[in-house]
Amino acid sequence: MPKRIVLSLFLIAAAISPAAAQDNRRGGIRTETMDRLAGQESGMDLMWNLIGSIGLLGLLGLRKQHAEDSYHPAPFE
Repeated sequence: MPKRIVLSLFLIAAAISPAAAQDNRRGGIRTETMDRLAGQESGMDLMWNLIGSIGLLGLLGLRKQHAEDSYHPAPFE
């Protein structure tokens, strides 16, 4: 039964998404994204990409630490 529900939801989503994707004109009004893409500043994009990559490097601090967290692990105890 759950397989039938998942299959039916997948088929419904596949039938609806092409109709929603065809609405490109939106009444002739330009969206904010269209305005940004039309007046792209390549220098600013590069700067924000570099800032974002530096921020992603900060995620390295969330890695799991070793079981023994001391500076010199004791070989005996």
